[in-house]
This record gives sequence, structure tokens and C-alpha cells, in this order.
Amino acid sequence: MSASLPASASPELLAPAGSPTMLRTAFAYGADAVYAGQPRYSLRVRNNAFGDLDALAGAIGEAHGAGRKLYVVSNVLPHNRKVRSYLADMAPVVALEPDALIMADPGLIDMVRETWPDMPVHLSVQANTVNFAAVRFWRKLGIRRIILSRELSLDEVAEIRQECPEMELEVFVHGALCIAYSGRCLLSGYFNHRDPNQGTCTNSCRWDYKVKPADGEAGNALGGACQSGGAGVGGGEWLLEEKERPGELMPIDEDEHGTYIMNSKDLRAVEHVRRLTEIGVDSLKIEGRTKSPYYVARTTQVYRRAIDDAVAGRPFDPRLLGELDGLANRGYTDGFYQRHHEHERQNYLRGHSESGRSLYVGDVIEWNATRSLALIDVKNRVSVGDRLEIIHPSGNRVIALDCMENLAGAEIRVAPGNGHKVWIPLPAELPGAMLARFV
Repeated sequence: MSASLPASASPELLAPAGSPTMLRTAFAYGADAVYAGQPRYSLRVRNNAFGDLDALAGAIGEAHGAGRKLYVVSNVLPHNRKVRSYLADMAPVVALEPDALIMADPGLIDMVRETWPDMPVHLSVQANTVNFAAVRFWRKLGIRRIILSRELSLDEVAEIRQECPEMELEVFVHGALCIAYSGRCLLSGYFNHRDPNQGTCTNSCRWDYKVKPADGEAGNALGGACQSGGAGVGGGEWLLEEKERPGELMPIDEDEHGTYIMNSKDLRAVEHVRRLTEIGVDSLKIEGRTKSPYYVARTTQVYRRAIDDAVAGRPFDPRLLGELDGLANRGYTDGFYQRHHEHERQNYLRGHSESGRSLYVGDVIEWNATRSLALIDVKNRVSVGDRLEIIHPSGNRVIALDCMENLAGAEIRVAPGNGHKVWIPLPAELPGAMLARFV
């Protein structure tokens, strides 16, 4: 067993909050802080419940009441119109006393520093900070914390920590990756005029593409033809066609590494938590403000355990990998933390979500103490005979589902999916529990 680290070495676990429910879930499963943003000035317009100032005020109040933190994301890369309205719109937000603003644009940062010099500012990953000189530059401008680019290796993060011991550092450890430098992508704006850098990304890199030869013959699904940089496809010019835009054919430009209109595997760096903790990174961040409460529960619980194990000197538990496999994902990579991964780290072969070890099946919404039954709001198919994992802040449990009743009390064997509510036996009253089915 490795030596334990001092308690002060424990990094903050920072989870996403696209809604009050996600915020409460994150805190219940071990997050030290959450980040949320108003749609107009953050890069998440959709699935964002904090456009209403009262909702944001309530979220900040809940966080502070629980002894946790809430950072407001304000990392838009604005055009002139938003610059002119920014200070007036942000004044009531700053008055709510969030723990920091997460920002990317130098002009907006300068305005905030002049107007509210006591407001802590964290530099967004959108600013693409990849070296210690840039960290020093931002410190001179009064930045409290740097969220480092995802394109850095563990050794590079360690070097920045050594060169800049006075600066707080934050890194991403889980979530979607962009085929762009720290998310500065233009595909969505090019295809349907929804600018990712204004918060309206449509994830164009993850659409369903086909490869077609210029002579008009049928092509393969994107990935099969391009995985080897064009080898095996017969040479000549090849065109790209997106499923929802038939007839709009785009030529593919490639170099020796392949073509770049593709999606990445998702980041999963739980196996690197101990190294990041030893380096002295201040905050480990989970991506996913548009994801589900189940995603937040699973990822927060897993990374909480990984951090606690690292601080206590316990070895890495490989079962944590399997628990994350149970989330919908596009395959996993540890990104750039370990160089140099080859093309197998790019998601060429599968561009749709896939589930691994377990599948989310529903939530506990009521408890019948007399019969020791829980009412389940079913989200995905569940059947008698399934092996279920009960996911709860108090600890997880595994049960075999031996019987199930519908709302009328009649025994059934299958709940086919969303829209059904069923009663199942649980070993205890577990408010807020979520259920997953092993597959």
C-alpha cells in the first residue's frame, strides 16, 4: 500500500450542474463544488435551468448552506453586442456572491476585474492555457485559478505546478472531448449556423456520416474507410455525406494521421487521479452540464472514491473503471495524459453511444414501509431475474430482482421502459436511489 497523503492534498471534486436536481445529486454523491452557467454568457444554452436569476440564487444558496461551492460559468467568446450588455446583465449575478466566475475572453475578464475586483475569476479551458508562462501572465491579471487545456500530459501538468506553485490549477478528468483545441470548434457553425463558441453547439462531430467516392458509388460508414488514412479504399477523391443532409457532399482532406471530421472517444482519467493528486492539482473536473442526474451520480461517486483512495494511500480500484463503463459512452480514452496514443484512441469505428457493464433502469420515488417495497419510475427495460445495483449516497447494494408488481398490485415479469411505474422489493428505505441493471 502506498503512503497516505496529507488531508490538505485532497483535490476539490467539481461536478456539473445543468439544473437544481443535478446540483443536489452532485452534492449527495460527494462533490465539493459544482459549476453552472446562465445560457446567454456560457457555452451551454440547451438543457440549462439557470437562465432564471431566482433559480441561480437558489442554487448558490443551497451550495453555501451545505458548505459547498458554486462557480458561475461565463465563458462565452462574445461579439460586440454581448460585450455591451455584459456588465449590466452580470451585476445581479455577482450580487448573489458565487464563489467564482469561470471566464475565457480577455476583454470580459478585464471588465470584471475593474468593476468587481474582489470577484474571484477562474480561467476557462476555452482560453487554451498550455504552458507555465501563460499561467504567470494570467496571474498578473488577477486570475485566481487556471483550468488547464485538455491537451496536456501528466508531466506537463506537473511542470506547470512546479513553475507556478502559487496558482490554483484545475483539470478535466471525465466527459466528452472535442475534435478541436479545448473545444474551440467551428463545425456546428459551419453546418447549421449554431456557433459552439456562443453556447449553441449541435455536436456536429458526432453526426452520422457516410463516405462516398467521387464517382458516385456507395461508400462505407465513416471510420471504416478512413481509419488507415485512406489505405484500402482504392485511392481517388472521397466525399463525406451527413445523414440528414443527403446530396451535400464534402471532400475529405487527409494527412498522414487521417481525417478530422470525426468524434473522439470520451475522456476517462480515473486511473490518473492519484498522480494528479500527488502533482498537487487543486480541482478535478467532470464535464457534462447537459447530461442526466444519473450520469452526475455515477461519475461523482466514482471520482469521490478515487480521490479518497488516493489521499488515504490505497491502491487504485479497477472496479471503478467498470462502474463508469455502465454510463452511455462512445468508448473511453485517457486523452493526452499519457503520450503518445495512436489512432486507436480516436473513435473511428463507433460513433454512437454504447453502454458497457450496466444500464440505468430507473429511480426510487416512493417507499412502502409495510411491505418493504419501493416504487420505481422506470426509464429502461427491467425484468424479473435481472441483477440490479442500487446506487445511493449511503453506499451501493446489489440485489436479484425476484418479483415485480404493477401499480394495481398484479405480478408482472417485465417493465418494457420509460413511462412505467412498478413496485419491487428493496432491502431498506433508500430515498433518491437510482437503479442499474447488470448486462
